[in-house]
Amino acid sequence: MLKSKIIDLSRDFRLASDNTIENGQFVYGLPELNREKIQSAKYIANPGCFATAIQLAILPFADKGLLKGDIHVNAITGSTGAGVKLSDTTHFSWRQNNVSVYQAFEHVHNSEIQESLDQLQKDFDGDFLFIPQRGNFARGILATTVLECDLSEAEIKGLFSDFYENHPFTFLVEKTVDLKMVVNTNKCFIDVKKKGRHVLITSVIDNLLKGAAGQAIQNMNLMFGFDEQSGLKLKAITY
Repeated sequence: MLKSKIIDLSRDFRLASDNTIENGQFVYGLPELNREKIQSAKYIANPGCFATAIQLAILPFADKGLLKGDIHVNAITGSTGAGVKLSDTTHFSWRQNNVSVYQAFEHVHNSEIQESLDQLQKDFDGDFLFIPQRGNFARGILATTVLECDLSEAEIKGLFSDFYENHPFTFLVEKTVDLKMVVNTNKCFIDVKKKGRHVLITSVIDNLLKGAAGQAIQNMNLMFGFDEQSGLKLKAITY
């Protein structure tokens, strides 16, 4: 039997990058980016939760070489995104009725996102400006990404529809998205709006599923030739 390994890149990215990704042992496990490589991989580096939500908002642009200028991202995550180690900012009494910024411009997932941008659009030389936030809820990530693009809103939506056409868990939605659409699922919902040259892409995921364990199962399914959606046909908590 094939011996395989999946690591959690949200915790182990530096280790994976330094020792295994560079010499080809690990494949970065974002199916919307590397599905064919994942299918033949022996080792998978499972993406981080913020990195997943943000990349799914910008990969269609990078795939066509359309990223220009700076990318501005604000993203808020629930308390389960803080991991299992206790700290002052993970306690319910601190989180409740509270929101805060942390690791502005320096979040550990920046490296993951830059690697994927380099893979698709090597000439991108703008700044990636990511402001993570802690939310007063348990599960989910809502990321808002603002960038400049000369395409019309309809053309951008067509770009997203085409890019994700064969990916069963990522969807362009024709209405404003919110967390309850995706919490308890392995899905990412995205909506796109444009004003002038500026594009707003809002993406939402469940940080524990599409941002962690669900994506690991998705990768396992691809590696072992199972139906990609096996074990992941889940219903959102409200919709």
